Amino acid sequence: MFGRAGDKKNAASGPIVPVSPSQALKPERAPQPPKRSRRARNQVVVFLNFVLSLIIFVAIVGVGVFWYGMTEFEGPGPLDRTSAFMVRDGAGLNQIAAGLERQGIIANQRIFSLGAKGMLGDDTLKAGEYEIKAHASMRDIVALMQSGKSILHSFTVPEGQTVYQVFERLRSAEMLEGDLPEELPPEGALLPETYKYSRGTTRAEIVDQMVKAQTRALAGVWSRRDPDLPLETPEELVILASIVEKETARADERPRVAGVFINRLKKGMRLQSDPTIIYGIFGGAGKPADRPIYRSDIDNPTPYNTYTINGLPPTPIANPGREAMEAVANPSRTKDLYFVADGTGGHAFAETLDEHNTNVARWRRLEAEQQKAAEAAAAEAAASQDKPAGN
Repeated sequence: MFGRAGDKKNAASGPIVPVSPSQALKPERAPQPPKRSRRARNQVVVFLNFVLSLIIFVAIVGVGVFWYGMTEFEGPGPLDRTSAFMVRDGAGLNQIAAGLERQGIIANQRIFSLGAKGMLGDDTLKAGEYEIKAHASMRDIVALMQSGKSILHSFTVPEGQTVYQVFERLRSAEMLEGDLPEELPPEGALLPETYKYSRGTTRAEIVDQMVKAQTRALAGVWSRRDPDLPLETPEELVILASIVEKETARADERPRVAGVFINRLKKGMRLQSDPTIIYGIFGGAGKPADRPIYRSDIDNPTPYNTYTINGLPPTPIANPGREAMEAVANPSRTKDLYFVADGTGGHAFAETLDEHNTNVARWRRLEAEQQKAAEAAAAEAAASQDKPAGN
């Protein structure tokens, strides 16, 4: 009885003790797995676990996509040589991106658009023609177009050309667009300079720039003029400057040539300038290169012929440059009343008519010698052409 109680006690606290050999061959019963809690079986928890896993997955994919996009956006582009690209006025970002991809400047327009939006914020890409360097990154291209530093072309107006001649140059400028104004500006209203512009600029815009530049330049020159000038208005200064411009191309001579005309105006003498004869006959189109000035031209009483009229012509005879206007505003203080070509590209000046006549005679002798030498050279060239080959 004591033994059975011990057996029961051992059975309750320890492993089962077999009572027979057949029982010893039977495996012990495995313990049951713990039951899942109701909280773990809740569908909300399952859904939240799914959402969290999805968020982590999307975040990993997003980081990968972002890294790839940034690498493409900032990495070297596919362009193998420097090229020009035109951003038209009013073009949208997607349109620009498509054009860049079409020309092989970028590899992916979507990445360009997304990256550009991130860079620009409230800013925009500026219209213009841009020089894209070989292998430029998308970031570099966006920065360039955001800055507006487009390719600039040049249009140069030489000093001494008429408005008509300037318009002819504008008409043949291939980079400019649009028609010229139907009405020509007044003679002398355009400032001869080099004007920078981007592709797409119109001819009318360049004309407007030249008119405004001349207005500003003339205002500055007029404000610095010699108070003793016999000129009453800025327009009169431009008229005389246009004559000085046509008389000499040498910058060092302009103040002295201007001084001659100022002295003559003060004495009531006629200016007697040959360029005014030409303008009075041919106007803004100019004299044909092979057409000389005849004696009858000098006597032709046009409104511009300063051999036949007193004082200044009614309008300028060309567009004077800034230096010519400065020369008239502050001319050389001399007693010179005459000048004539000296055969070296400059002029010989004189205070008296006798001195001037001597200078004229010297110039005519030199001119005759130059003509004779030119005719001899031409005859020699013709003779060498007529000489039989092999002799």
